[in-house]
Amino acid sequence: MKFKKSSDIKAYIPTASMADIAFLLIVLFIISTTIAVDSTPVTLPRSMERTDTPEGAAIIAVTSEGLINVTSGEEQSYAIGNIGDIFSFAAVVLGDDPLHSFIIKADSNLRYEIIDSIMDQLRQAKAANVTLLTEQETIGGR
Repeated sequence: MKFKKSSDIKAYIPTASMADIAFLLIVLFIISTTIAVDSTPVTLPRSMERTDTPEGAAIIAVTSEGLINVTSGEEQSYAIGNIGDIFSFAAVVLGDDPLHSFIIKADSNLRYEIIDSIMDQLRQAKAANVTLLTEQETIGGR
């Protein structure tokens, strides 16, 4: 017995909504992607204490060579000339929000007098909430 092949039914994939699906996926990935505001490479000092850092805090990052990058927590970080410029940066940030938090992200090989100078500039600008960023040490020492 021979079967007759039907030629009136054609297989096809509906493509009318594929553009809509692709657009929705692109929008989803754009919305869910986070942008790192500070990617300054530093070796953080180690600490046994753990404290959560405030979200959206201004970051002052200092490398072991003494290069200083700052961000208000909302845009990409940018380099500033010297420690004296931290006062004007902090004054601008605190002008928008007097209770804005600051994080000092300093390299562990940096001399402490530089960190002290940065903290002094923040104190003069009347920054109330300053955190030193560290890497948490585990109990096993790793």
